Amino acid sequence: MFAVIKTGGKQYRVAKDDVFTVEKLDGEAGDEIRFAEVLMIGGDTVTVGAPMIDGAAVMAEVVEQTRGDKVISFVKRRRKHSSQRRRGHRQHLTKVRIVDILADGKKPAKKKAAPKKAEAETAEAAAE
Repeated sequence: MFAVIKTGGKQYRVAKDDVFTVEKLDGEAGDEIRFAEVLMIGGDTVTVGAPMIDGAAVMAEVVEQTRGDKVISFVKRRRKHSSQRRRGHRQHLTKVRIVDILADGKKPAKKKAAPKKAEAETAEAAAE
């Protein structure tokens, strides 16, 4: 199953467990983000919104906040007055991992709880 979402003025085709970079979003590493602007959901059946699909959402987890490569803007004018301008820019970005694609207002699946340390030790002892 895949979905087409809109964020930061761009559209992305995403599937579960995809990791990709988008324009900066609020949140720290490990936070969950909900993308409500879903344009299309595909798979066995294709659902296309007009322009958005009501009730559909994509859940994602913030992997890290980062910055893009430096882009140099260089302007040189000649003729009678020589002038140069050199300006650099680094865009703020957010790397996200898609956790779940929710169609028609479904609730997100709960995370599996990691086994507690004491339970893990007793399981190891029983295995020996």
